[in-house]
Amino acid sequence: MASIYIDNWHIVLAALAIFITGALSLLMQLGLAKSIFISATRMIVQLALVTLVLAWVFEQDSVWVVLMLLLLMGGFATYEIRARQKLAFKGLWSLGLGGIPMVGVGIMVLTFTLTTVIGPEPWYAPRYAIPLFGMLLGNSLTAVALALDQITRGAKQRQGEVNDRLALGMSRTEAMLPIVRDAMATGLLPIINSMAAAGVVSIPGMMTGQILAGADPA
Repeated sequence: MASIYIDNWHIVLAALAIFITGALSLLMQLGLAKSIFISATRMIVQLALVTLVLAWVFEQDSVWVVLMLLLLMGGFATYEIRARQKLAFKGLWSLGLGGIPMVGVGIMVLTFTLTTVIGPEPWYAPRYAIPLFGMLLGNSLTAVALALDQITRGAKQRQGEVNDRLALGMSRTEAMLPIVRDAMATGLLPIINSMAAAGVVSIPGMMTGQILAGADPA
């Protein structure tokens, strides 16, 4: 199968969609043009640097280097979660309720997958660990951000209800339970939708890369 070469001109054509989105934001006064521009710029810079970083990591072949990169990825994901909150928690709560659990659970799931399911040699092989962790973070980031945003919004909008529950003798956990349930349902909704349409609407990320690289889908 012959490779398809994408030159700079084709990349510029593809980037027109971003400019159109920004123009529509300005036209409709959505207030998102600046965020779109910053996100697009960061994406370009990150993609330009990621090849250099990955090449260096692959050469080192060290579990500590891989772990350092995974934590760096988790740090960026944590920052993005907090940055998307309109009513963000203050102090360490903004990290502890979102990013830290997500990164910790992600590393545990990644370790389990590498050691029991895939079984590469060595088990921390960067070419497996880094893409898998990236997919875990990517799938979790939106869910966690939505759930936290729903919690803070719900707590503010239903403050009277929470105070009434506390006045009736309920604990803080019991008073916030309905809001937490709604937030969990909101956070899980994108993942459930993605799972329901994974084989028809959206092909899993790793499979997409293999198909584009010329591998047999079967």
